[in-house]
Amino acid sequence: MARYTGPVCKLCRREGEKLFLKGERCFTNKCAIEKRSYPPGEHGRYRGRRSRESDYSRQLRAKQKAKRIYGVLERQFRRYFNNAQRKPGLTGLNLLQILESRLDNVVYRLGFAESRNQARQLVNHGHFFLNGRRNNVPSTILKPGDMLEVREESGKRTYFKMLKQADDIRTPPAWVESNVSNLSGRVIRLPERAEIDGNLNEQLIVEYYSR
Repeated sequence: MARYTGPVCKLCRREGEKLFLKGERCFTNKCAIEKRSYPPGEHGRYRGRRSRESDYSRQLRAKQKAKRIYGVLERQFRRYFNNAQRKPGLTGLNLLQILESRLDNVVYRLGFAESRNQARQLVNHGHFFLNGRRNNVPSTILKPGDMLEVREESGKRTYFKMLKQADDIRTPPAWVESNVSNLSGRVIRLPERAEIDGNLNEQLIVEYYSR
């Protein structure tokens, strides 16, 4: 299963904003973009001095940002876009709903992980049951009504014990229902556009793939 294994702080610096790929660390002064807000690379300091950004560049950056936020590589992202095109409704919204419905993202949204990268690792290690069956595939697309719960054996681990006792669990969005005390959650419905990260521009992504 392919995934990006390089330094994630470089991804934030390339996009020129925090993508919150390291969870709580992104809110501290250890965040790399706080110290070096320019793009990585030998000529990174000078990349932002161009007077005008082309339409293609803006479309590419919007697509790359979405890929990096959700931890998806190009081939899989393109497949999601093709699936979104075949569904009724707005292609851009369909694409974002597919990305939000990934198992690793739902684990993150439920508050069981500090970042999507951590959520992906927890899923890979087989800590979750999906509808009563063990699932270790982070790219699994969940549907309304799907139930997610931590395995009984995994619930005995220190990480999940501390999670149940934590007071600063993120409030989940309205399209999922979280029960931290029982280490379980449920997908109620598909997310609306207002419930998805507002710094994503799905229209530019559609324009990029429609060239």
